[in-house]
Amino acid sequence: MTENEKTINKNEKSSEEQGAKAKRLRKKKEKPRQQSLQEALGIDVKEIQDIEEKLFIARFLDYFSEDTLDFIYKDKGTDQYVKKVTDKVAKLDQGNEEDKLLKLSFEDKNLITTIYNLKANAESVAQNKGIKSSPDKRLRWLSLAVTVPLLGLVFILSFLNIDIIFLFPILCVFCIIPQFLRGYVLKKWFAFKEENKNEIYTQNREDIMLIKSFIGDLLNNIRAKLLQEEVPLQLIKFVLHSRDYENLKLLNTKNIRGLTQYYYSFEYPEGMEPFPIPENLKQYEQPDFQEPQKEKTEKNFIVLTELKAKDGIIKSFVPTLRGDLAEKINQVLNASQFSDSPKEVNEIIPNYSNEMAIYCLCGEIVEIADVQISKWKDEFEFYLFEGKECKCGETVYAISLMDESTSVPEELKDIFLR
Repeated sequence: MTENEKTINKNEKSSEEQGAKAKRLRKKKEKPRQQSLQEALGIDVKEIQDIEEKLFIARFLDYFSEDTLDFIYKDKGTDQYVKKVTDKVAKLDQGNEEDKLLKLSFEDKNLITTIYNLKANAESVAQNKGIKSSPDKRLRWLSLAVTVPLLGLVFILSFLNIDIIFLFPILCVFCIIPQFLRGYVLKKWFAFKEENKNEIYTQNREDIMLIKSFIGDLLNNIRAKLLQEEVPLQLIKFVLHSRDYENLKLLNTKNIRGLTQYYYSFEYPEGMEPFPIPENLKQYEQPDFQEPQKEKTEKNFIVLTELKAKDGIIKSFVPTLRGDLAEKINQVLNASQFSDSPKEVNEIIPNYSNEMAIYCLCGEIVEIADVQISKWKDEFEFYLFEGKECKCGETVYAISLMDESTSVPEELKDIFLR
């Protein structure tokens, strides 16, 4: 290599090192979002922390009320979350009158007791269905039950005069089985949650709505504070697990392991122009999550189970979400012919009320708009109820036998009789 080449390589290396160093320095100098908002908008640090703490409370309570089964048999984790919430609620006493009223509301609603009651009720449902521990704990025990014998076998074989090549299949099994078990346990757990979510909600509707009413008040409190400080609402984005609250602007949705996450910012009051965004904050204006919206088949199917019905009149039922069978139900409906029911909805379900109703996923009672008689393959008839579009934007469909003594075809028993 010539001296010129060495010099060029040295210069290139030096240039690369300087570039990398400059990049690291720029990265170090990048300001956290919280600091950028504070400096650009002139907001006090304590006010930003106050907003973040309130959003934490709202996110936890919303997640807990929507997916209580995720917290069953997890006493330590639940206690930690509750302590954080309790500590943050206690700080509301140091705020303005609205904050103090929020704290009083939290205490008057006795939400801590409500949380633990809801958790206990969910655990009771799980125990009755044969689930007596959290999926994490079951997974650990299953992994041990498989791993320990395999380790023992490998240990014994290592003392025998066996060619090492014969140990490879055992080692492969040793690596694969834990992953297989994990997939199996989680699949069963997600199916269990989907099947029993509606039952948990039905049994605990009052407690859940109590929690959600506080969340709504809390979110409105945050929004009012942001408007007072003239913070561009489109910069404040957060995740919730339901669409039960007002004054929010839905940015996007994402489904993770069967649980829908909603990405929100706050909505401006009607007629109010959005606050201008400072130039150095425009990077935060776009939604953090952008995914193409895909057309999807209907999945909000409710099946009326534990049916008491005769001659087309339904006296009582238990609404059961059949999200796991949505694809099959769609196929059944596509293979069916429909005709208007000769009876009105109030004749078919004369006892339809708050005590016996079909519920939307957001918790609202479904107002039945139409009922059809579906005839599958010219041999089996059942009801198809269509709800009016809920305020959350969803439309719920329910199917039901017309008579409890109806003979159900074998291939449809998992839908109607499970």
